[in-house]
Amino acid sequence: MIPVAQFASFLIFTGIEWKNKYATKSLNQMNRKWNKSLLLLLAVLLSLSTRAQEPIKLAVAGVTHGHISFILGRPDKGDFQLVGVCDSNQELVQKLATQYDFSDHLIYADLEKMLEETKPQAVVAFGSIYDHLAVVEACAPRGIHVMVEKPLAVSKEHAHRMADLAQKYQIHLLTNYETSWYPTTTYSFDLVHQQDFVGPIRKVVVHDGHQGPQEIGCDPYFLEWLTDPVLNGGGALIDFGCYGANLMTALTKGEKPLSVSAVTRQFKPEIYPEVDDDATIIVSYPGSQCIIQASWNWPFNRKDMEIYGVSGYIKADNNQDMRIRGKDIQQEKKLKVLAEDVDVYTDPFDYFSDVIHGKIDVEPFGVYSLENNVRVVEILDAARTSAKKGKAIYFD
Repeated sequence: MIPVAQFASFLIFTGIEWKNKYATKSLNQMNRKWNKSLLLLLAVLLSLSTRAQEPIKLAVAGVTHGHISFILGRPDKGDFQLVGVCDSNQELVQKLATQYDFSDHLIYADLEKMLEETKPQAVVAFGSIYDHLAVVEACAPRGIHVMVEKPLAVSKEHAHRMADLAQKYQIHLLTNYETSWYPTTTYSFDLVHQQDFVGPIRKVVVHDGHQGPQEIGCDPYFLEWLTDPVLNGGGALIDFGCYGANLMTALTKGEKPLSVSAVTRQFKPEIYPEVDDDATIIVSYPGSQCIIQASWNWPFNRKDMEIYGVSGYIKADNNQDMRIRGKDIQQEKKLKVLAEDVDVYTDPFDYFSDVIHGKIDVEPFGVYSLENNVRVVEILDAARTSAKKGKAIYFD
């Protein structure tokens, strides 16, 4: 698509060329009318261009999530204008204001007051998972688009309520995962969906986690709710189980599971007395199975995925390194996949901006989509119940 300003320049150049070629003394009056019309058209087009490029008014709801640097530390690209930062913990907000150099007049302790006074077009939520519902309840009736950090909600009841509000008030409600930015994720999906590289999927194994949030140095504000069974909905099962559920839902394009089985453990009750620190989830589908291994007990950070099909496999070892075998590749082949090699957004807020501006449509059951992330919470909800009851939970 040609940018408005570029199109305007083309029209001006074409008009001048036309006038120089065909104008005569007898056409002076026509030329004057042409000049006025051209100037008017230019003003309109430049106005449209300016409006299209105006930054989106963005507010932050909650700052206790350890990923808050994703937005406050993001380089200014001119696509967003920060208009408010809200959290009940004013000490923490003041600390962040100093760290990220934003003005005190942007700071609010009350979400409703911030929304009324700043009138943002979009909100990003960086508080507890439990708080996501309250953010959507406040934003949706005002027509404010929302992006939350993963997962969407602490329970399927919260998720369904949020989805109902988003649909009723026609707002975008997106969920951000780190693996959504990975070039290897995008290329894996392309190999499965576009190139049919592995044939029908039979098994997907996803490993996510690290040594533990306290062990890797998460701050006390984050730990306070991350290790709370109400505010986070659970421990490692919620924190890292969501990645595998999100990826499998995208791989199957929203296929409904048959059942979910899960086992959770507390290997470190002295550190995490109220929540699980390890979870194994098995999600069964009519023709395939997904094994999600989520843990705060890995000896190192990991986010990797293995996809096995009838005729091959894909192993995405991290954000850039892959191994594949199948079709005409009989020996395992190593690949390095960079962002410029695939059509991937490496910045989730670039994606959020383009969705709001209507430059792209959210793919049904894509990794950011509402449909996908409601299903993710349904899977996690079933997994939590399965671990508690010691039996498989069947989907309706």
